[in-house]
Amino acid sequence: MHPIFIRKAGRLILGLAVLLTGLTAFPAAAQTGETVSDKLSEAIRLYTELDFDKGIDLAQQLLARPDVTSKDSVAIYAVISMLTYGKGEQYITKSYEYLDRMAGLGPCRIHLPYEFWPQQLRDRWFSILQAKNLWTCPDDKAPGVTTIAVLEFDNYSVGKYQQELGYITKGLADFFESDFAQISDLKVVERDKIDYILREVEMVKSGAVEPATAVRVGRLMGAQIMIFGSITQLDDKKTKMLVKAVRVESSEIIATVEKTGKPEYFEMEKALVKEMAEKLDFILNPKTKTIIDKNGTTSEDAATLYSQGLYYMDQYDYKKAYDFFKQAYEKDKNFAEAKRKMDIYRPLATS
Repeated sequence: MHPIFIRKAGRLILGLAVLLTGLTAFPAAAQTGETVSDKLSEAIRLYTELDFDKGIDLAQQLLARPDVTSKDSVAIYAVISMLTYGKGEQYITKSYEYLDRMAGLGPCRIHLPYEFWPQQLRDRWFSILQAKNLWTCPDDKAPGVTTIAVLEFDNYSVGKYQQELGYITKGLADFFESDFAQISDLKVVERDKIDYILREVEMVKSGAVEPATAVRVGRLMGAQIMIFGSITQLDDKKTKMLVKAVRVESSEIIATVEKTGKPEYFEMEKALVKEMAEKLDFILNPKTKTIIDKNGTTSEDAATLYSQGLYYMDQYDYKKAYDFFKQAYEKDKNFAEAKRKMDIYRPLATS
């Protein structure tokens, strides 16, 4: 593998190792220190090299171990499903079968869906949860932690700005989600999980999501607070971004923040995240504020390209998604999330 791509793949593999910590360390591997997560990290490396069959063989060898636990098996099937999916359209049904096996072992044994799953697998997993009426797991609610869900932003701009800013609304929600996730007192519901349930139960007919509808979705997701955002641009020089927090239990608006000024949306987003967190009484120490400031990108061009990548990712058009994530990363080499999504979708764009 080319040295440049080894560096790019490293973040994906490292992230996998973190996700898979706590899995069984087999006695047979004790001398080498290899655990299930070590082996699965190797399988993911093979995925980044487009060696899907070899990765599948390696992961399936783990299933043959006599002391593999149900938790281990779920993690193993999760990786096999992704590797199988990478082989092409004719293998999609087979990749879904592994998700069904995971569900049979228990959807709540480990936190799912995995971040490294492509969007179509994530949506398939959401359909399994929907069928089981199991959008949350018993251990999802940790003491002292508030669950929050961020809706895709509405675009109330006029004229050409209505079309030009169509992608940005998706990116702003993604950035809000990512920045709120840096706050230790918060658990953030995945953006695509919210989008899935809104789409699949046909709660969204057209236009903006009704607040009452979104609140019902929030209850299904176990969220205590829903975040609604909107942008309104009327000319080249001035725009407004408005963000509201709604308490799910009572449907009341508990906090509102807004910014008006130059259409520098992603700079506005950072300021509004911190302002909203303070209004909701979430602690933002200097370290957390620094992390939020460095999270994402300071490049408006990179953020816009990334937003377009999200759009095509949701459409399962992985070639275009990868191209836009790549362009975003090229605009800002410190844009870690664009790089991570490059790692996920490069094999699917080129296989």
